[in-house]
Amino acid sequence: MRGRLRLEWLRSELGDGAQERPLAGDASFRRYYRVSHADRDYVLMDAPPPHENVRLFMQVRDWFDKAGLRVSKLHAADAELGFLLLEDFGDLTWAAHLVAGGKTDALFADALDQLRRLQDSQPDLELPVFDLPRMQRECDLYLDWYLPQVAGIAVDEQQRSDFHTALRGILKQIETLPRVPVHLDYHSRNLMLPAGALPLGQIDYQDAVMGPVTYDLASLLYDCYQDYPEAVRRCWSRYFYQALPAAVGDAFEDFEDWHHKVRLTALQRHIKAIGIFARLAYRDGKRQFLDEIPLTRKHLLEELLFLAWGEHDCPLLFSGPAAAGKA
Repeated sequence: MRGRLRLEWLRSELGDGAQERPLAGDASFRRYYRVSHADRDYVLMDAPPPHENVRLFMQVRDWFDKAGLRVSKLHAADAELGFLLLEDFGDLTWAAHLVAGGKTDALFADALDQLRRLQDSQPDLELPVFDLPRMQRECDLYLDWYLPQVAGIAVDEQQRSDFHTALRGILKQIETLPRVPVHLDYHSRNLMLPAGALPLGQIDYQDAVMGPVTYDLASLLYDCYQDYPEAVRRCWSRYFYQALPAAVGDAFEDFEDWHHKVRLTALQRHIKAIGIFARLAYRDGKRQFLDEIPLTRKHLLEELLFLAWGEHDCPLLFSGPAAAGKA
């Protein structure tokens, strides 16, 4: 049914002869197809209502475009049906560029310059706020999905309470940071090299929020899918810190304070991501996401070491088969 509706819509927009082939999906109900027609390629986003809302995607796309960020041109849309026909950025993500042996310096410089433009922009829509209750709900995904489904640990109420208590101070520190527009999924699989070149094209930005100034930088430097040397992370963290507007930079004592907050933000994100990967695997049947847990657990354990935490501080964060880097 959905496939026939999609092909009928393509025919109405492009005429006869359009050919589609599936592209890799993402962690949502959205599906993507490369559409070829008259020697031109497009990307079709199929975002079935009521699970997805392409209107929000369109609003954020328009705002990002006005802010000077590289986003796909929109060729056609039907918000009621949940179809968007977008510019095709190709297949070369940041992650694929690294697999092919590509260097990162130019990519980091461009990504952080675009991130600065995003943080300086004025959204023309009301964004959700990334606040303490939201961070706590995200961390609960670790308790509700990773521990029981992957680690085989049933969490009782006392353990849940102790987990919340252990993390509360960190989450409060993150919540008090200056708030800016946040992409929310700013990492190597959502940054593309259109036609193999810069500037980087951004995708998967429809969940943008107002949140901590450290969030997108933490997502990029402490990427769940990459393992950069800490010296590289600190170099680009300093690059970004030194260009912060005075009103934002004054919220931090110095670079070390700034980078400490970046790492706290990464900790929260990795706890969430591990829970999401487990939920995708066991609720949505996307078992390939289990493969992403070991590296994310490695990052998490490094952050706990950075904080000088041991198992007595929060035992559940050290629990499970990935505690030694294996899932």
